[in-house]
Order: sequence, then C-alpha cells, then structure tokens
Amino acid sequence: MRKRVVITGMGAVSPLGNNVPEMSEHAFAGVCGIGEITSFDASGHKVSVAAEVKDFDPSAYFDKMEARRTARFTQFAVAASMEAFRQSGLDMEKEDSVRCSVYLSSGIGGLGIIEREHSRGQKRGFDMVSPLFVPMAITNMAAGLTAIRLGFRGSCNCIVTACASASNAIGEAFHALRDGYADVILAGGTESCITELGIGGFTSMRALSEAKDPARASIPFDKERAGFVMGEGAGVLMMETYDHAVARGAEILGEIVGYGASCDAHHMTAPREDGEGAADAMCLAMEDAAVSPQEIGYINAHGTGTPLNDRCETRAVRKAFGEAAEDLVMSSTKSMMGHALGASGGLESILTVEALRKQMAPPTINYQVPDPDCDLDIAPGKAKAFQGEYAMSNSLGFGGHNASLVFRRAE
Repeated sequence: MRKRVVITGMGAVSPLGNNVPEMSEHAFAGVCGIGEITSFDASGHKVSVAAEVKDFDPSAYFDKMEARRTARFTQFAVAASMEAFRQSGLDMEKEDSVRCSVYLSSGIGGLGIIEREHSRGQKRGFDMVSPLFVPMAITNMAAGLTAIRLGFRGSCNCIVTACASASNAIGEAFHALRDGYADVILAGGTESCITELGIGGFTSMRALSEAKDPARASIPFDKERAGFVMGEGAGVLMMETYDHAVARGAEILGEIVGYGASCDAHHMTAPREDGEGAADAMCLAMEDAAVSPQEIGYINAHGTGTPLNDRCETRAVRKAFGEAAEDLVMSSTKSMMGHALGASGGLESILTVEALRKQMAPPTINYQVPDPDCDLDIAPGKAKAFQGEYAMSNSLGFGGHNASLVFRRAE
C-alpha cells in the first residue's frame, strides 16, 4: 500500500537569507539577491555579478577545526539540514535511525577546494596537497556529513544530475518513503561554485549573463535575456510518511504527491526545441499525483534566463498543460536568487511549498521586455495571488535531465 508523504521541516541557505523565513520574506517581496562578485577579484572577467550567499557564519555550526575541514557547499548543507531538523521536531532517541535516510545532492561539489589544491600542487608538488583534499571535494560529502550530524543511518545518497540534482533527490526520496523503504528522509541539494573556474567555465560556453547591472542580469522570460546568473546555497526538506508524522504530533507544512523524471536524449547542454522532454516530466508528475492540469495553480519554473531554456520551457508547459496553461501562474525565482545549479531544485521546492501556504506566487522581478515566445503569466514585478491546492516545481539540467515535482497544500 502506497503511503502519503509530508514535509515537516525546511532549511535554506540562500542569496536571499540564511534561513527559510528570511528567504521566503525576501522572495515574496521581490528582493534581488544579485550583486558584484566578492569571493574573488572579478574585475578582469567578462562576468562580474553573481547571487552570493551573504553573512554566512560557519562557526554557528562547526568548531574552527571542523570548519577548516569542510568545503563551503558542505557547510551550507549542514546549516540548512539542521534548520529543517529543528523545525521537524524529530527526537532521534525515539526513532529507528536505520529508517532515517539522507538524499542530498550537489551538481559539482567542492570546486573551490579543487582549484585551491591544484594551485598548491603546482607550487609545492602534488604529493603536498592537503590530505583532506579528496574528502573535502567529493560531491557526496555533504550528504555523508549531514547524515553524521543528524545520526541518520539509513540509505545515504547523492544524486548528480546537474541542475536537476536536488529535484531528483526529493523525487526519489518521495518514492522511497511512499513505498515503505524509510520513515524519514532529509532531501535536497547544495552548491557553491562562484569561483574563478566555475564562472570562467560557464562564461566560455556563453551560458552566463555578462550584464553589469544586477537588475538586468537575471531576467527570465524577458526578450533581452542573455544568460543565467550563478547562484549558490542549499535547500532541503525533511520528509516523512504521513502516519509517522501524525503519530508523533508533527506540524505538516505541505505534502509531496507527484514526481516525474525524463531525459531529452538530445544534446549535452541544449534542451529540445519542442520542449517534449520537459513536458514528459511534467505529465509523469501529474500522472503520479493523480491530478489534472487544471488543478495545478502555480509552477516554479526552471526559468534560467537563457534564450533557449525559457522559450523551450514555455513550449513544454503548453504541451503538458494544454488549454490549462492559460490559467497558470508560472514565475522564476532565479530572477532573485540566480541559478544555484544542483541546489536550485531544493530552494525552489521550499518556495513552492511557501507559495501554496500563502496562496501567492513569488514574482519574476526585473522583467521589462515581453517576448512573444514566452507568453505565459509569469507574475512580473510583484507577487501574485492564485487559488490552487497543487503547485509544481521544474528543474531541467545539462545532459537532458528533467525533473518535476507536484506539491499539495497542507490540510
């Protein structure tokens, strides 16, 4: 018998705030978290703006030794996970720790550590790099250290599907809970790649916006869009079976009811022009949730701000939703937070749950020039009310990875 799966905790580190209440307040107010890069001297680079996490203090979560031994993406993950854990009210003395799992993804992992240790190896010899280089840099370490911190001894996974990573992690966790493989799963994603190599790599492939004005850099669905803005952060959900949550008297923040995943099988980086792969994921998610397109009130779009993505995602939504697309509100919170790569699906899932709770879609800010190829209601400029019991979050990654999640408003 399939089990209902609910959300009892959420945690975030983001360019809009280092906890969920702050991030949510700023997102629905339309605050822009994009600014000049401060993590390195970007004055000689084509790209000089990004959506950095601000005022993050690792000492709130790690002692000095631990902080030196953990990469920034792992620190974000632990911080967000502890917030979600505290909100959930879980008492591990009363839990079977083997029935508690972690599905925490990252698209790239410790890129900054790789850069630092490569430079050290060139100067001092590669036998002299840090003995902690490998455990600090590997992509799964955020999941591993989070499991250690929480005492979760069940399956510990790190799904790597580029920009769809966090959404795939949440979706796979949902199915594992629904089918009885765990009672509790902490799921989401984390990323920190605002480095010289990270920015340079995406710049050279012409994926990033080179705009100097932060207010015109990340402009999803705008006709003048010219690339995405790099973001960073972590977003996680504490998910558990409905019966388990009710039995311990937990507050239920929302419910996850559908998950669809597909592959374009088309191109290394470009989506299918017709949007068919993304449409497949959306249709599969609605089928999994047993809901019709008419029942979805809001979509948190992948909405990167690249010319191809936004056009193809619009086509995909029209293909999946048919006439119901005319009644949807679909916004891109990347207009405020940039694109956090493997963490984006986690952060955007949180804001989708918040949208259902508020019955309000966060805005697509800094939108000015309409594009006839992107003609859906994108809540331009300010948050927009909607009515609906269900909402969707989309993530589309390099390699053709597509993931869609359907959430239900808490009863």
